[in-house]
Amino acid sequence: MFIEQGIHRENKFWKYIVGSIFIIVASTIGQLPLLFAVIFKSLADGKMVPDNQDDVMKVFDSNTTLFLIMISFVFAIFGVYLANKYWHKQDFMTIVSSRRTIDWSRVFVSFSIWTAFTVISTVLMYYGNPEDFSVNFKLIPFLILAVIAIILIPIQTTCEELVFRGYLMHGFANLFRNKWFPLVMTSLIFGVMHIFNPEVSKMGYIVLVYYIGTGFFLGVMTLMDEGLELAMGFHASNNLIGALLVTTDWTVFQTNSILKDLSEPSAGFDIILPVVIVYPMLLIIFSKKYHWSDWKEKLTGKINIQVNNEIEESYE
Repeated sequence: MFIEQGIHRENKFWKYIVGSIFIIVASTIGQLPLLFAVIFKSLADGKMVPDNQDDVMKVFDSNTTLFLIMISFVFAIFGVYLANKYWHKQDFMTIVSSRRTIDWSRVFVSFSIWTAFTVISTVLMYYGNPEDFSVNFKLIPFLILAVIAIILIPIQTTCEELVFRGYLMHGFANLFRNKWFPLVMTSLIFGVMHIFNPEVSKMGYIVLVYYIGTGFFLGVMTLMDEGLELAMGFHASNNLIGALLVTTDWTVFQTNSILKDLSEPSAGFDIILPVVIVYPMLLIIFSKKYHWSDWKEKLTGKINIQVNNEIEESYE
């Protein structure tokens, strides 16, 4: 069972706090190339070094900026590996899947389904409201974007899944020894971490419903399927295809995508739609395909574990 794999007497919750700090430090080290590049470029151009995120994003072209930003996730994912293997003394697969190896077919199925949905919905929006879009496509910048995005965005999204649905979910399970609390907490943390995104200031805190709902959806998939594979595929598709298809002027980062959204951002039904309709439909599709059962136990049950040949039953 996936969530039980990280439960050990010696795996105290405080170790996950220390491990999380280590992962944050690794990610911060990975941000240094961007920092040094911005400082060097600003000084070389005789300009002031930018002191806010918006100005930092404008120092280089979007492809270079994307590359430099994504480097931090390479360091972070390495930090997750080191923390789990040497600090918790666990095999890396314990925070990836209950299966012996990664089931790549699950990753590709999830990726393909969400890619198809994203492409179809984008085409429908484009032809339904053409005045809200402009064609942003430029062949060479787009090809460079595609190479960078295809290589590095899956690393970014996999890193986030390993941290939230893997490492932190196991950490909270060690503290509370049930399944519902890790699911709720990791979903809340995942959503709230987006609170400083520009779209939140543009559309209000209602946008957090989407982010928290997405975190909850990914967590449910992980617990029901006993691994991260479906969440990894969905998350990679969501970020990668989104970066390639549509960009806007009001998000934290712009790309050399195919289209540019010119509409004024607003929090409407489209914010709630995925959470209340699309995500439940996807869960039904996956449950039928992978024969999920016993939803209540897998999402809210207690955790019973074998420790030193004794059964330790946890509390709710």
